[in-house]
Amino acid sequence: MASVQLNPYLMFQDRAREAMDFYREVFGGELTMQTYAEGGMSADPSNDERIMHAQLVTPHGLILMASDVPDGVPYEPGSAISISLSGDDGSALGGFYDALVDGGTVIQPLTEAPWGDTFGVCVDRFGTSWMVNIGSAPT
Repeated sequence: MASVQLNPYLMFQDRAREAMDFYREVFGGELTMQTYAEGGMSADPSNDERIMHAQLVTPHGLILMASDVPDGVPYEPGSAISISLSGDDGSALGGFYDALVDGGTVIQPLTEAPWGDTFGVCVDRFGTSWMVNIGSAPT
């Protein structure tokens, strides 16, 4: 059977390397990065060392991708999107939340939500919004 994955892809302006190194510290896993020069996609030398594509594959099965926008491409960071982390591993998810909020902003602390789970929202130091939902293990 064929499979399909949905992977968040973050765009940065000269901070993709720093952001993806940070996310590797938070989530663990294997990080690969390729610059525009390495990918043969640099028409302008100012883009040579920018990240054309980065991919983090974590031990929990998360895949996060990112790149730097090249010169001449508009960059407008926004809050119209959040990355949602959910599951029943409270220790792992709580640790992710704590690490993501370091240097960032707590929008909603991890607290019991009306639906009975533990839920929190933060914006990390790179402007990425994260929602964390810790549910109980299925019975």
